[in-house]
Amino acid sequence: MEYMGQYKMLPPESGTFQDREELIKYVRDFGASQGYVVTIKKSRKDRRVILGCDRGGVYRNRRKIEESQRKRKACSRLINCPFEAIGKKEDDVWVLTIKNGDHNHEPLKDMSEHPYSRRFSEEEVRQIKMMTDAGVKPRQVLKALKQSNPELQSTPRHLYNLKAKIRLGNLSEKSLKSWRPNRSVPVNTRTTSSEGSLKQNNQPLKVPNFIGGKFVESQGSTIIDVINPATQEVVSEVPLTTYEEFKDAVIAAKKAFPSWKNTPIATRQRIMFKLQELIHRDMDKLAMNITLEQGKTLKGAQGDVLRGLEVVEHACGMATLQMGEFVPNACNGIDTYCIREPLGVCAGICPFNFPAMIPLWMFPIAVTCGNTFVLKPCEKNPGASMILAALAMEAGLPDGVLNIVHGTNDIVNYICDDDDIKAISFIGSDIAGMHIHARAAARGKRVQSNIGGKNHAIIMPDASMDDTLNALVAAGFGAAGQRCMALSTAIFVGGSVAWEDELVERAKALKVNAGTDPTADIGPVISKEVKDRICRLVQSGVDNGARLLLDGRNIVVPGYEKGSFVGPIILCDVTVNMDCYKEEIFGPVLLCMQADSLEEAITIVNKNRYGNGASIFTSSGVAARKFQNDIDAGMVGINVPVPVPVPFSSSNEPKASFTGDLNFCGKTSVQFYTQIKTVAQQWGGLPSLGVSLSILTSFDVEANQGISSAPERGLPNERVSPNMSIASERDSPKHGELLPGFTKLGSIIYATNS
Repeated sequence: MEYMGQYKMLPPESGTFQDREELIKYVRDFGASQGYVVTIKKSRKDRRVILGCDRGGVYRNRRKIEESQRKRKACSRLINCPFEAIGKKEDDVWVLTIKNGDHNHEPLKDMSEHPYSRRFSEEEVRQIKMMTDAGVKPRQVLKALKQSNPELQSTPRHLYNLKAKIRLGNLSEKSLKSWRPNRSVPVNTRTTSSEGSLKQNNQPLKVPNFIGGKFVESQGSTIIDVINPATQEVVSEVPLTTYEEFKDAVIAAKKAFPSWKNTPIATRQRIMFKLQELIHRDMDKLAMNITLEQGKTLKGAQGDVLRGLEVVEHACGMATLQMGEFVPNACNGIDTYCIREPLGVCAGICPFNFPAMIPLWMFPIAVTCGNTFVLKPCEKNPGASMILAALAMEAGLPDGVLNIVHGTNDIVNYICDDDDIKAISFIGSDIAGMHIHARAAARGKRVQSNIGGKNHAIIMPDASMDDTLNALVAAGFGAAGQRCMALSTAIFVGGSVAWEDELVERAKALKVNAGTDPTADIGPVISKEVKDRICRLVQSGVDNGARLLLDGRNIVVPGYEKGSFVGPIILCDVTVNMDCYKEEIFGPVLLCMQADSLEEAITIVNKNRYGNGASIFTSSGVAARKFQNDIDAGMVGINVPVPVPVPFSSSNEPKASFTGDLNFCGKTSVQFYTQIKTVAQQWGGLPSLGVSLSILTSFDVEANQGISSAPERGLPNERVSPNMSIASERDSPKHGELLPGFTKLGSIIYATNS
């Protein structure tokens, strides 16, 4: 009880899990964040597992012996700490129960203090086995491991013990046996009172900033609640970053830039390879966080992470993407070449709808190009960005290369105005995007700003009904319509009557539920305010003559009555002058329009002020070719609903959907985060063909040659060789005559001594 008054290491919350490994990983990761290490005390693989606390250093037993007088072996688990968690398999799920959440010791301030941090990971064990079989000596094995993981704390003794287990065949391949604490997770050692352990469990955690490689609690006085859209419960609290904290992040990024810029490209790529591996490892953790904070279904959240992961994979090939150009002997022994160099400190401002994908669209490409980065995630769901920051640090990204700050309008303006930030990436709403572009461009910054979208699909009478309806339902209502590439408008050439009944039936079959339900097809929208706006726009369409085929505005999900749910909505006979068509709804709403011909449908699409993407569904190659040629949209789909580009293919959003310089993804993203430097070089001892007085070159100054500066002497103001003799004013020749020491060959004049 002496420690209980000073420290409070909270136990994890009880819950259900799909399998035993997931339960153990959850308890261990939570314990590491609180400063204690969880180990398996007793396990019955089929039905039960008991977890306890391993203090990792100090011996405790029932005999009253002072800790200072008796130390225990690092591998001993007999510490007599009362903490105990029990997992039982009930039906098809594992249920976690906390039997005793108390501890009789203080928390570890740094997880590297615990002997478990010296353990080899499962991947490292595999590498050791391979190198051992190949005859590599132990110290060379350890050196190779430390090159890929500089923070590795294992010693030769640990390696010898592991090799002995390999020889004896006693090595388990399970990752549970080679688990070690995640040292990238900050330990929460804040002092608390001894009252109400259960109350403290329900206190939402404050989301820290990430500055200079450390998680730093913000001192901002204004706090925004992160709300679970399905339950309206507070998940966490986000203090708004102060200006001083923002400047600390920029200064940390600026300080890290010189060394990071000069880090070999292969090293930067290897960090991205490691980050890719870690994101795969923590895919479920990221997906669950997205579901809790943003509301997506678990499948949709995994898709969010996977699309971002593709960009990380793309960044792994930066060595070829960043190649320059070389022209040998561009002029008389002078070579010229162009190289791509990083800009410096860059920034990213993210929306709420893709908490993992959009940050991964930004910082992996930027930092692999050699820049440092300041990221501002959406204040509604910052958790995924914080997890990605921890993973980037675990992958080996140096301190200060990636920084994260939280805020709203003030932080956005700080980013736009700061002179040390050279480029800004933004995805979000029209008003914010136009403001950021205007304000940042006025300060001379590069800006890429993806804003509003209204994506159309033209359905021809000859289109396959089954395939087309499946595409319309998935692209129109998936992710609750909260994506800039959602298919919000369908234009039926020849009328929609033949399609309506089947379209409504397929939309009704979609299950609306909390994202944590594995069977859910549509989760809640992000907030009550967004739901109210969607309902208002739909009602305005009905008031102006649109037919409401399916109304999902008043849907109630049992058990989640407070959630901001909106079911599929289908509006028919929509016209171009309705607000529901002119504005981006950003919800599970499909607008159906009519057109008499393909030409009329194309005209409707082209007149819309947005131009993200457009699709056509048809079995006619002639119609598809005409559509592809005449449509004014950046991304075109032919029998494809949402033509979102893959990361190695650049996107292009024309008209009001994009403002700025260069777009996201593909080669253009590398071009956005780099600048061209052109170099001309010449080396002494190379043969010279002479210098022409009648032809100017831009390379002579790099060749360190002299300059004539007297056009009144009868010579042009140009660069000439040091061997040339320039006549004085009194020796100026008459028109048509040559200066002494020069000769003429054809139309070119040479110095005779060159």
